[in-house]
Amino acid sequence: MAVAAPIIRLCGVAFGYGERTVFSDIDLDVFPGEVLSILGCNGCGKTTLLRCISGALALDRGSVRLGETDIARMSARERARKIGFLFQQHTPSFPFPVLDVVSMGRAPHLGMFASPSAKDMVLAEQALERVGMHHLRDRPYTEVSGGERQLVLLARTLVQEPDVILLDEPTSHLDFRNQALSLRTIGALAAQGMTMIMTTHDPNHAFLFPGRVVLMKQGRFIGAGPASEVITDASLTATYGIDIAVVTVPRASGPGEYRLCSPWLPS
Repeated sequence: MAVAAPIIRLCGVAFGYGERTVFSDIDLDVFPGEVLSILGCNGCGKTTLLRCISGALALDRGSVRLGETDIARMSARERARKIGFLFQQHTPSFPFPVLDVVSMGRAPHLGMFASPSAKDMVLAEQALERVGMHHLRDRPYTEVSGGERQLVLLARTLVQEPDVILLDEPTSHLDFRNQALSLRTIGALAAQGMTMIMTTHDPNHAFLFPGRVVLMKQGRFIGAGPASEVITDASLTATYGIDIAVVTVPRASGPGEYRLCSPWLPS
């Protein structure tokens, strides 16, 4: 059986700010339709790695290839057509209608002074439908909640029609309900075959999606593979530097089990 070629390939990548090395000697393949979750403490280099994959930061060494093309050889417009990036947080500035904010994702496909066409607006409407936010299409963007805003921005990313979406801790500023809504939407995109690379502060999120998990510590990968194999008491304890337990609990209804992880609390 043939194995699909990687859609993203990192070869010996390294990056630093001045004399401070953020990460070095990282190799990674990401395959079409995969959700790759990157776990690690704050400051370990997760966000910087995503910015390097997107081409926003230039590597010190190594290469990031999208298909057969080194992204360093691609223009910013070409990268924006291929790679979408959902940041941790976005502060709204002007009260544009939500639909207009989403249609801005079509910018990489438009000419310098062109406005979105009727087709572009249809794509924006469809993207809002996909993330369950179409009812907000006419609401000022400054008046939607943080959770709604994150889903609107995901719709704006989708309307770029990228080959890969990078998600930088997409639930980090959301309450419990909006975390669940965002994760369900990401899960639905995964089921549709979207390729995604997601950093997250919560190892439990990695159990929710198909694909592999990478554990990152002090700028290096210390584990990679399926969540069921990589996320263990020992690996999480080594990654985060605190005692963490992985437990299995039965589903509330129907057969099967859930795997969860939690730090051990002092008695």
